[in-house]
Amino acid sequence: MLVNTRAIVISALKYGEADLIVKCFTEEAGLKTYLLRSILKSKKGKLRTAMFQPATQLELVAMHKDKGTLESIREAKVLQPYLSLHTDILKSSIVLFLSEMLRNAIQEEEENRPLYAFLEHAFMWLDLNTHTANFHLLFLLELTKYLGFYPDTSNINYSNFNLESGNFENVETLYSVSEKNLDTLKILLGINFDALSELKLNQRRRAAFVNMLLSYYELHLHSFRKPKSLAVLSALFN
Repeated sequence: MLVNTRAIVISALKYGEADLIVKCFTEEAGLKTYLLRSILKSKKGKLRTAMFQPATQLELVAMHKDKGTLESIREAKVLQPYLSLHTDILKSSIVLFLSEMLRNAIQEEEENRPLYAFLEHAFMWLDLNTHTANFHLLFLLELTKYLGFYPDTSNINYSNFNLESGNFENVETLYSVSEKNLDTLKILLGINFDALSELKLNQRRRAAFVNMLLSYYELHLHSFRKPKSLAVLSALFN
C-alpha cells in the first residue's frame, strides 16, 4: 500500500556497500524500517543520505507491505530543516543518545499520534533553544507517558519513589529512590521544556539521574539495552 506520512528518523545503518537500513517513527503507522538501495552511491536519485540523520523530520511517500519485512521509500522531503541540531556538538550528541534510546524503547508498529507529536515538538524545541544540558532528562521522563509507565504522582509528597511500581511510597524497598534523585524527579515532574533553564544540576547529579532513568526503563521494557552513546554524552558534559 502506498502511504503518505510524516516521519521522524530514529536511526540509519549502513548495509552492504551502498545501502542504508533506516528506522523511522511515522505518524500514520508507528515504527517502520526501510531499505534504501544504493543511496550511498547515488548522485541523481530523489533520496539523499543527509535526509536520514537522526531526528530529521520528513514527509514520505512510502510503500508499506505490512508483512514484517523491510519497507521502501519512493519519495522524501525534509519538513523542518534544523538550524543547529546536527551542527552543534552538544545537541548532536544529545540527539545521538536519544535516538539510541528510542531505537531500544519503541517497538510498536502502529499509529501513535500523541507520541509522534511529542517527538516532533521536543526535537524542534532542542533545535531552537540554548539551555539544553538537562533536555535529555525531561525528554526521557516525558517519553514514559507514551510508553505506558509514567510515574504515578498521586502521592508525590511521599519520601521514596519505587522504580519497579512507578509509585511514590513512604516505605523503602530494593527499588526505592530517595534524596537527590528523588528531588530531581519531583522537579522534573512539574515542568516543561521551557522551564529547564531554571533547573541547576551539576554533572554528578545529572549523571546519577540519567542512570536512575535507565534502570527505570530496564524494569519496564522487555529486553531494553542501555545505550552505548551515553559514554560520549557524559564525556561532553564533563
